[in-house]
Amino acid sequence: MIKCIIVEDERLAQKVLQAHIEKITELELTSVCNNAPEAQNVLQNHIIDLIFLDIELPGMNGLHFLKTLPDPPLVILTTAYVDYAIESYELNVVDYLLKPISFERFSKAINKIIEGRQLTKSAEKDHIYIKSNGKFFKVDYADIIYIEGMKDYLKICTTDAKLVTLQTMNEMEKLLPADQFIRVHKSYIVSLARIKSIYGNNIETTKLIIPIGVNYKEKVMQLTGKKFS
Repeated sequence: MIKCIIVEDERLAQKVLQAHIEKITELELTSVCNNAPEAQNVLQNHIIDLIFLDIELPGMNGLHFLKTLPDPPLVILTTAYVDYAIESYELNVVDYLLKPISFERFSKAINKIIEGRQLTKSAEKDHIYIKSNGKFFKVDYADIIYIEGMKDYLKICTTDAKLVTLQTMNEMEKLLPADQFIRVHKSYIVSLARIKSIYGNNIETTKLIIPIGVNYKEKVMQLTGKKFS
């Protein structure tokens, strides 16, 4: 699922984009924002994969807002003007949609993402940004040992720190590369590189012995080529 937000101050344009998004099952609309500050707030508190970003916004325009983001998600620009096309592509946007936006043109832009042309950039990343105590911490995948779920919060245990962030296990599981991490329990995700041994209903990591959940046993034992009796 591609979680997206709309950043657009025109009500009619909002409704058009919402209608297009509803027709594509791979898209999930998280929020509709009227300006850059509203969008910034959503990005700080949610994992967002894609922004539909209008250029002519009140206050800070869309391109200036995009330049302020340290690690932006994918961006599709929406505008009534052709003047910004060259500048926008210098910012590595996915596409540049001119209003009024037809569903055919909209779906063509989304297919670029679904087909994986843009998501390969995300797959090549070797780190993640974790918001904790009002700061964004850059955490290398190689440094993560395990992640523990605590109701609406997560504890990320690394080689030299423990960070607590407001996020769900399902969100984090989707965010992490599947070839480097495995969900072993409803409350635990473990780095494959940090597993020392698997025995009984436990996984021994370099920091902690973690229980294997009943619903995750088969998946875990596929790592060893064995099955639970």
